[in-house]
Amino acid sequence: MAFIGFVRNYFERQAFGVCTKLGEKLGMRSSVIRLFFIYASFLTVGSPIILYMILAFWLKMKDYVHSRRSTVWDL
Repeated sequence: MAFIGFVRNYFERQAFGVCTKLGEKLGMRSSVIRLFFIYASFLTVGSPIILYMILAFWLKMKDYVHSRRSTVWDL
């Protein structure tokens, strides 16, 4: 049971933050978006997982670019 709790905690709180950021942008709860990804993955044999990974990569790159560059005039 402890392992299941650890896995659930990891994916709900730390797994890339894609659902949380989408929820903030769309004004929805992140749990609803997570359920959408889970149900869509079962119905379409995993293709939303590819979309999720693309969004995770895009969000991490966006955060990386914004943290590296403070102003336009920085070289």
